[in-house]
Amino acid sequence: MLPAPRPDVGLLVLRIAVAVIVIFHGLFKLKHGVAWIGGPLGKLGLPAWLAYGTYVAELIAPVLLVLGILARWAALAIAFDMFTAMLLVLRPRIAMISPSGGGWGVELEALICLSALTIAIAGTGRFAALRDR
Repeated sequence: MLPAPRPDVGLLVLRIAVAVIVIFHGLFKLKHGVAWIGGPLGKLGLPAWLAYGTYVAELIAPVLLVLGILARWAALAIAFDMFTAMLLVLRPRIAMISPSGGGWGVELEALICLSALTIAIAGTGRFAALRDR
């Protein structure tokens, strides 16, 4: 028999999981820069400076998510970041099956995006520094 459901604990686990995964993306970009994102943005007629938003979504937002401070907004930033990454950089893989394991070509990014969207919809739960209403 399973213990009683604990949605607040589940939301905390989800927030921490999304934050930890995303922050590694941000650390990579902190080390290697975001200038390369300017090319895909330019192809859509968007200014290259928008690439710096990646730092907000992949470094600041995960910290806010773990702490539960403006977590719903932070989760939206992460979801938007991953959705944008799928469209700008990973578009050719959207309709692919991964040759290495048979999964969807963008399954990690989609899972992060949808998990962050779930947090934005469901809220932080009880375990947050500042609970979103």
